[in-house]
Amino acid sequence: MKETLVILAAGMGSRYGGLKQIDTVGSNGESIIDFTIYDAIRAGFKKLVLIIRREHEEAFEEHLVKKIRPFIEVEYAYQDLHDIPEGNEVPEGREKPWGTTHALLACRHILKDDPFVICNADDFYGKDAFQKIHAWFQEETKEDEYAMVGYRIKNTLSDNGTVTRAVCQADENGYLSKIKEIMKIHKTEKGAAYEEGEELIDIAPDTVASMNFWGFKPSIMPKMEKIFTEELPSGIASNPLKYEALLPTHVGVLIDRGECCVKILTSDDAWFGVTYKEDKPVVVARIQKFKDEGIYPEDLWAK
Repeated sequence: MKETLVILAAGMGSRYGGLKQIDTVGSNGESIIDFTIYDAIRAGFKKLVLIIRREHEEAFEEHLVKKIRPFIEVEYAYQDLHDIPEGNEVPEGREKPWGTTHALLACRHILKDDPFVICNADDFYGKDAFQKIHAWFQEETKEDEYAMVGYRIKNTLSDNGTVTRAVCQADENGYLSKIKEIMKIHKTEKGAAYEEGEELIDIAPDTVASMNFWGFKPSIMPKMEKIFTEELPSGIASNPLKYEALLPTHVGVLIDRGECCVKILTSDDAWFGVTYKEDKPVVVARIQKFKDEGIYPEDLWAK
């Protein structure tokens, strides 16, 4: 098998105020995405697919890809607003991509044979996640059995604003039984909470949340293509400029339909990322601490 790392890097960074996927956070000019790729290579991944917007290719090539090509096979996939099922039209004024399910489908002509991890470009997952998912790929599992690495929700919150998280429930065998996308989660003394109507609902601090770190097999593609095709017309009708097809939601649909099962692998590492511009100094400090402790070398890509 040629396990592949797929990185979702086509977002517009509207809350961050720029192309945060390749914004520098490391002392040697690294972005978070550098560390994600480094950890994947250490775990045994052989190929990288970057899902980007076509107009950003030159920036990615200059700031990232040219320095990592000696270490891993790299291919681009392009998330195109106009790449939608026949019979649908892009609403006038729409600029936002169609979400993470649509981004995954941008790889449908590339990811045909081998298992893959798909994750976000601007999230720092840590080496534990890649080691666990790579080990899981070596197990004998069914073609329609997938996996996810989840994080304790207390380790996924921002001090600078609310976040959206896919909150997970497991069955007695450790498989995902329910996943719910919850918006505007904020820190509290008890852990986390969100508002539903006029009610404030607490979330236990050790609750597992999906940070979009999925281990899939090629069988996922036709399933996601079917769901996206089914839901796009109503999505456009209800919210023409901002509708998004989200991977966690659609994984939940597949589970409800009995079309797949998803093993939950939990990482106790503290996730961190740059949801807001104000998050960046914290990320810079934590990455430097990792380097000082020898977890990462000063120059990730030194030959």
